[in-house]
Amino acid sequence: MNSTGTPNSQTEGAPDPLPLSLLNDFLYCPRRAALKAIEGWWGENQYTVQGELSHERADLPGYEVAKGVKLLRALPVFSDRLGLSGKCDIVEQHHDGSLCPVEYKKGKRRRFGNDDAQLCAQALCLEEMFSRPLLYGAIFHAASKRRREVEFTPQLRKMTEDAIGDLRRMVEAGAVPPAVFKAACEACSLYHICLPQVTSQPGHFARAAQELFRI
Repeated sequence: MNSTGTPNSQTEGAPDPLPLSLLNDFLYCPRRAALKAIEGWWGENQYTVQGELSHERADLPGYEVAKGVKLLRALPVFSDRLGLSGKCDIVEQHHDGSLCPVEYKKGKRRRFGNDDAQLCAQALCLEEMFSRPLLYGAIFHAASKRRREVEFTPQLRKMTEDAIGDLRRMVEAGAVPPAVFKAACEACSLYHICLPQVTSQPGHFARAAQELFRI
């Protein structure tokens, strides 16, 4: 409790909350998440700029009513239980009081589950904050202009919570995983920092890369 008698958004003595967006990074590439959270690296490229542009309206705090549904934009959320904080692009509040988080993504739907897990993590935060269950959310893909519903199944919830735990342990250990070079690496904003083509190599290449990062 704080001086006003209301609960604190973070339990005293608890570790600093992890940003919600870091969970998405972690599920896509643990090394990317570690470079950001542990070493403090940040990068920008054409894809991050496009993502910021697609979020431009959703990132403006406030609310509006459309077709009888209240749209809460850039709503801050947190979970003491999971040690998370961040914001939802949009939270729809319907007539019956039900809530539906909506995440904006610049590209088309990907085969990975990281976007769904990030949305589920938002739902877990909202459930803790408002003491009500959330059944589903949605992801709006700007490239295809399609909205996709995501059901918060027990399987998705478990996968999300397990990933949050793995992410927390990685950050607390302070160990950056080795690189695994793949085709998608070249689109990463941290590509020139990670140097996956070099750091994923065995022997003297890996040792040389380690020495480079120690300078």
